[in-house]
Amino acid sequence: MSLLMLLNETSPWVVALGLVAVAEIYSIGLMLLFRTRMGAERLALNNEVAGFKFAVVGVFYAVLLAFVVVAVWEDYHETETAVRNEAKALSDLHQASYALPEGAGDTVRKHLVSYAQQVRDVEWEAMAKGQASSRAANELHNLGEAILQGKPDQQDVALYHHILDLLTIVNDNRNGRLDSADGSVPSVLWLVLIAGAMITLGYPSFFGSSNITAQVLMTAALAALVALTAFVAVVLDYPFTGDVRISRAPFEQSLAQMPPLAPP
Repeated sequence: MSLLMLLNETSPWVVALGLVAVAEIYSIGLMLLFRTRMGAERLALNNEVAGFKFAVVGVFYAVLLAFVVVAVWEDYHETETAVRNEAKALSDLHQASYALPEGAGDTVRKHLVSYAQQVRDVEWEAMAKGQASSRAANELHNLGEAILQGKPDQQDVALYHHILDLLTIVNDNRNGRLDSADGSVPSVLWLVLIAGAMITLGYPSFFGSSNITAQVLMTAALAALVALTAFVAVVLDYPFTGDVRISRAPFEQSLAQMPPLAPP
């Protein structure tokens, strides 16, 4: 929850710079500390062996970090698709409701429009905190009851099944976006990523270079790369939080396609 609050209340650029600063201070500071305590000449004796081991550690961590970034990007893309599919199903359900008997159709449209408004105006802000809206859930429940209470005639059975399919699509995609709102990466994986970053960024401390400026620049570049990649993973893992988040535009477009009265 503290991470969600940070992403909500702080510019993503500030968060990115903060992560880079922490990584730089840790990596360069540890390297300079070791260099001061042990001396560059003594550390230079480790260069050959440490270089081989650092290559193994670097590749291992790069694969792990890339796996997380790809996983959260795929989940982000799937959540975007779920939002579009849910909004499209609401529009289709609104159109199909005009084929229902007048009283039943009016009730369905009333709850349908109210649900879409609750998602756009209330639930979107709740998802930024990793939560759902009980008001949106109630409207969806009322919408389902209004549909299920209808008793279709024999000739309307196919239409009724189509409406139920659309309602199922709305429910399934809502559950999908709510599941992604509070992150999809397990805490244990974040713990491994943080530990791996500390090990990877601490490894330059075992090297001794005759050119300290070059060693500092190489260490700084490594720290910035790891920090920025981790920042991308964090931002994408919370698709409805902060400035970099999924737009509510599909629901706004869906509501714009829902006239209050039946078309002529």
